[in-house]
Amino acid sequence: MASLVSSPFTLPTSKVDQLSSFSQKHYFLHSFLPKKTNQANSKSCLRVKCAAIGNGLFTQTTPEVRRIVPDNDHGLPTVKVVYVVLEAQYQSALTAAVQTLNSKARYASFQVVGYLVEELRDEATYKTFCKDLEDANIFIGSLIFVEELALKVKAAVEKERDRLDAVLVFPSMPEVMRLNKLGSFSMSQLGQSKSPFFQLFKKKKSSAGFADSMLKLVRTLPKVLKYLPSDKAQDARLYILSLQFWLGGSPDNLMNFLKMISGSYVPALKRTKIEYSDPVLFLDSGIWHPLAPCMYDDVKEYLNWYGTRRDANEKLKGPNAPVIGLVLQRSHIVTGDESHYVAVIMELEARGAKVIPIFAGGLDFSGPVERFLIDPVTKRPFVNSVVSLTGFALVGGPARQDHPRAVEALMKLDVALQVALPELDGGMEPIVFAGRDPRTGNTVVQWLFPLFDALFSVPLLSLSPQTHIMHTQIAKMHETIVVRAWKSHALHKRVEQLCIRAIRWAELKRKSKAEKKLAITVFSFPPDKGNVGTAAYLNVFDSIFSVLKELKRDGYNVEGLPETSESLIEDVLHDKEAKFSSPNLNIAYKMGVREYQTLTPYATALEESWGKPPGNLNSDGENLLVYGKQYGNVFIGVQPTFGYEGDPMRLLFSKSASPHHGFAAYYSFVEKIFKADAVLSLWHSRVT
Repeated sequence: MASLVSSPFTLPTSKVDQLSSFSQKHYFLHSFLPKKTNQANSKSCLRVKCAAIGNGLFTQTTPEVRRIVPDNDHGLPTVKVVYVVLEAQYQSALTAAVQTLNSKARYASFQVVGYLVEELRDEATYKTFCKDLEDANIFIGSLIFVEELALKVKAAVEKERDRLDAVLVFPSMPEVMRLNKLGSFSMSQLGQSKSPFFQLFKKKKSSAGFADSMLKLVRTLPKVLKYLPSDKAQDARLYILSLQFWLGGSPDNLMNFLKMISGSYVPALKRTKIEYSDPVLFLDSGIWHPLAPCMYDDVKEYLNWYGTRRDANEKLKGPNAPVIGLVLQRSHIVTGDESHYVAVIMELEARGAKVIPIFAGGLDFSGPVERFLIDPVTKRPFVNSVVSLTGFALVGGPARQDHPRAVEALMKLDVALQVALPELDGGMEPIVFAGRDPRTGNTVVQWLFPLFDALFSVPLLSLSPQTHIMHTQIAKMHETIVVRAWKSHALHKRVEQLCIRAIRWAELKRKSKAEKKLAITVFSFPPDKGNVGTAAYLNVFDSIFSVLKELKRDGYNVEGLPETSESLIEDVLHDKEAKFSSPNLNIAYKMGVREYQTLTPYATALEESWGKPPGNLNSDGENLLVYGKQYGNVFIGVQPTFGYEGDPMRLLFSKSASPHHGFAAYYSFVEKIFKADAVLSLWHSRVT
């Protein structure tokens, strides 16, 4: 596990501004950032051909960034490997493995090219894939569960299957799994009653269930097959060992995997004795921390280690620290592509939150959630909120999901759950929420599936290896780029935002009802015709009064609530016919210009459209005015107008349509002075 912990480094001064504002004070914790590389050593790097624009269809990436061709084959036999995977986390580990093999130049010269399965939607990329297969020695596929793409992979590989020295397909759809060929070992009968895997597929139809079953099979089968004399049994054993190597995912495991397969099945190397080590096995599911000495399969053991950490202060280890559960993918951890995970963990801990990062090897995360985040005795959660960093639904992958099973696990957990997405498209393109944008179609799918589990708050967490190069020194050399390794890169501002939200949800979970603060916002609609507190002429204040009475009965602090809705109107508006221009609105808070500029970081950007604060909207000429009334821990506020009501053409031609200073001051008050835990808006003919 020591190899999974990023090495310490000295952060260049120019890199500090890339951290979140809070983490700049603690940047020594962020050991996941790139080391300062030595330009002098750039000659030892691999040259890879790189195209920056991509294929322009469902991803913004190109397989050329995963093509590795050594500068010198040293007269050795060439072994070409083509692989297709769901995500790019194996890229870094495979790059390191092949680089090590080629630097030693003892047995063969290795060429590798990889494809993300979604890239095969593009016809030009698919043709390149087929051409790469024509002279390949080994094909590897993993997690190919999208049926239309699985059929394209099957069609391409089938043409070359008999010629290929080895075909290894790990958990994928049956159509692709049947392509497996390793000596006399085949899965051509997969799905038929005679197949030993028939019951496995019959019982586990979902991608998540099948992957979990394969993980259990991997643990025991090699031990049995080792003692069977036939070649077929030994070929089957090497297949299972290959799966162990692949799921292990570390550079050492993948290097030994390539040694074993090429030495056993590539004809040019069969007479060469190539020694390889057994796979280093990792837990299928458990708890992982970048500073821990090992992975844990018992939450009590993990918490015992956490309590003895010398690098953590007593406040972090104490009982009053909020506890955040993180849901991670095992493949990112074992391949070392965990930079975005480390970023979130370190940011949470820098902000005083304890973390329990759990992971799973398959696509069903409900089991680890129930096992590691819920006390088996009390049935109460160990955590106060949870963040999933997988980008997937809680149960299932991109092809199939089991949302009822996910909801069942989440109901037992009973805490707020957020989902953060790794960006897989190769660029910070705008996200399309409806329909299917030809450039970012797979990201749309990623946003939608987690929402089926009744999840929320889906910020962009990290960039894919194709978008940002981690631990990389880039130098233009004619038509090539010098690359050391490829890893995901955390977006530090987004990480900061995600962690703040997670901690706030955790703190909200621990608050009593009497401590929770609610802001209720009213408006007027139509904006320049209706009275304050109307919503297409609906009776808003009667609704608010009913809500507040129910909150009071339920134990919330609504101190000073009047007896009738008419009295409530009088408190807030002083005049039930009041409009925004009325001088009778109750002033809840006067915000000075200096305070406004301190609390509102984007205040300067609003000056282009609205001039210097305080302006003439929601202002007395010296202060910005927040209209409303507070009852205990409930604030009823009057949202300012948008400022364009009298000049619709200005709104039409405004570049930014930015809010005015009074509007910004209102929400700065709600967030940073009143410190609302939730905001309820009643306006525009609906309750939002």
